[in-house]
Amino acid sequence: MHRLIFLILFIIPTAFLSAQEIGELVPPKPPEVFPSNAWGFDLMIGESGFGLGTFYRKQLSTKFTLFADISMSEAKDEREIEYIDPYGQLFTIGKKNRVFMVPILFGAQLRLFENELADNLRPYINIGVGPTIALTTPYVEEFFKAFSYSQAHYGVGGYAGFGANFGLDKNNLIGLNVRYYYTDFLDDQVEILNGRYKDHLGGFYVTLNFGFMF
Repeated sequence: MHRLIFLILFIIPTAFLSAQEIGELVPPKPPEVFPSNAWGFDLMIGESGFGLGTFYRKQLSTKFTLFADISMSEAKDEREIEYIDPYGQLFTIGKKNRVFMVPILFGAQLRLFENELADNLRPYINIGVGPTIALTTPYVEEFFKAFSYSQAHYGVGGYAGFGANFGLDKNNLIGLNVRYYYTDFLDDQVEILNGRYKDHLGGFYVTLNFGFMF
């Protein structure tokens, strides 16, 4: 009798533990499959102000994506200091030109931790290179009128950054990207402040991505 009781007490827990082990062997949920194409807009917030851009992305695998983007943002000299006049208008002493950077970049994006993180958070690193056009407009002229006197300068540059896409929606793309842009000019140097010429420009931008996947 004692042996029977012992056998029952031994078999029941063992069977329960075996059932738990079988349950743990159930394969994990497969990763979400997102559309391979994306197109959208960038809102850029940086040290020099705001910018706008557009992008196209082509996903080759769950880890690797190619992209092309173009943007336009204002660049400033690090020595610029803005003041406010009695009428509430901003002005900069000694400023010669406004400068607007228009990079046309091509690059690659590498997804990180795709097996460790849930699909609603998809971090990545990215890098892009390509030609850049810098448009200078005279600071003494009214903002929009000054574009009729604009001059173009040409350079080569790019950016490196890190960011993430958010959510499980397979139609809309929402993301955030922190980038450092750098441009080296190939022709004349750019004059932002009077008598101060720049042969390169760079700066950080926080970029909000809004787009559509298809």
